[in-house]
Amino acid sequence: MFIAMNRFRIALGSEPVFEKLWRERDSHLDGVPGFREFHLLRGPSDEEATLYASHTVWESRSDFEAWTESESFRRAHANARAPKGTYLDHPRFEGFEVIL
Repeated sequence: MFIAMNRFRIALGSEPVFEKLWRERDSHLDGVPGFREFHLLRGPSDEEATLYASHTVWESRSDFEAWTESESFRRAHANARAPKGTYLDHPRFEGFEVIL
C-alpha cells in the first residue's frame, strides 16, 4: 500500500472556507484503479495557521502516480481554488510506503 498526503497551512479564520471547498468538490476518485480511501485531517493551530492534511490510501505507489497523470486528476483539481490568503504556503506533499 501507499499513502499520499498533502499538508496545508491555512490562515486562521479561513478554516470554514477551506473545509467547505473540500466538502463540495468532486474528487473524481470513485472507480480510479488502486484507490482505497480518502480523509481530510485537521491538526493543531498556532498563532497564524491551522494545519490540515489530505490523506489518500492506494494499493500501490504506481496506482497513485498513474492517477496524478490522469484526466480524473485534472478534473479533481480544476476547481480547487481557494480565496487569496487562505493558504499560507504551498501544499507540502509526503508519500509513504506502508511497511506494517
